[in-house]
Amino acid sequence: MSVRLFYMPLLALLLLAFGEQTLAQDDYELSADEQAALARFNAIIDTLNPQSGDIILRNGLATLHVPRDFNFYDAADAEKILVDIWGNPPGQNVLGMLMPNAYSPLDWESWAVTIDYVEDGYVSDEDAADIDYEDLLKDMKGDIRDANQDRIDAGYGSIELVGWAEPPRYDAMDKKLYWAKELRFDGSDETTLNYEIRALGRHGVLNMTFIAATSQLEEINAARDSVLNMAEFNAGNRYADFDPELDKVAAYGIGALVAGKVAAKAGLLGAALLLLKKFGVFLLIGVAAFGRKLKSMFGAKDMRND
Repeated sequence: MSVRLFYMPLLALLLLAFGEQTLAQDDYELSADEQAALARFNAIIDTLNPQSGDIILRNGLATLHVPRDFNFYDAADAEKILVDIWGNPPGQNVLGMLMPNAYSPLDWESWAVTIDYVEDGYVSDEDAADIDYEDLLKDMKGDIRDANQDRIDAGYGSIELVGWAEPPRYDAMDKKLYWAKELRFDGSDETTLNYEIRALGRHGVLNMTFIAATSQLEEINAARDSVLNMAEFNAGNRYADFDPELDKVAAYGIGALVAGKVAAKAGLLGAALLLLKKFGVFLLIGVAAFGRKLKSMFGAKDMRND
């Protein structure tokens, strides 16, 4: 099911319509359609193969050191979660995704980190110390406003960049960068968190994107350092392995990574769609409150490895 961004206001309306009274009802019974949808989602989850430990990415490019309190899902499993359960468009082309194993993909409180790689060459960090991120934020807000009509014409709704949820920080020693944006879709009162980590390598950049709600910022910040430390380029692919005589240099620097100029190459619409979290499952069920009922009725499925 392809769930467009313009469904997000519907989610808010459903919550208002059913309210806290629905959330508190213990005798809520699923309709036949809801039971069938839940069975379909659980059948998908049963096919997933969560992993932990050292995960090799792209034939030795990098290693993820995944602790036991996280699960790693490979590209095929990540597509199932993102598309078949959470309602994002197909063809996400990620290397995989991470999720705390305290959560099932069906849990309303769940969040995840998608992982992909852009091989555009060695990204120089010479401009990192000179970037004025407040000026950059103003430019980014303007770029998003300018692109809104194209998004609306394509049926995806407008996006507003509210501001930094977490200002950009660059670790010159580890060659890793992180920042978080707060976004609002279609003028909704609710905002969405777009939290990004970039690890610089010899030939490109490893992208790690949190999919979460703005209300989860505290939890994401608490997990950020753990996620930062998971990713490591392997020998021969590290930033320090760069050979100016042999290697390609990217046409952009740190500022373009933060501004999203790289993602824009694939189209602003495509870059924005992954911000859609997991509204597909709840809209298909038909009752937004059902997401909260899942945990009380069935409990979070234990996704730990044996």
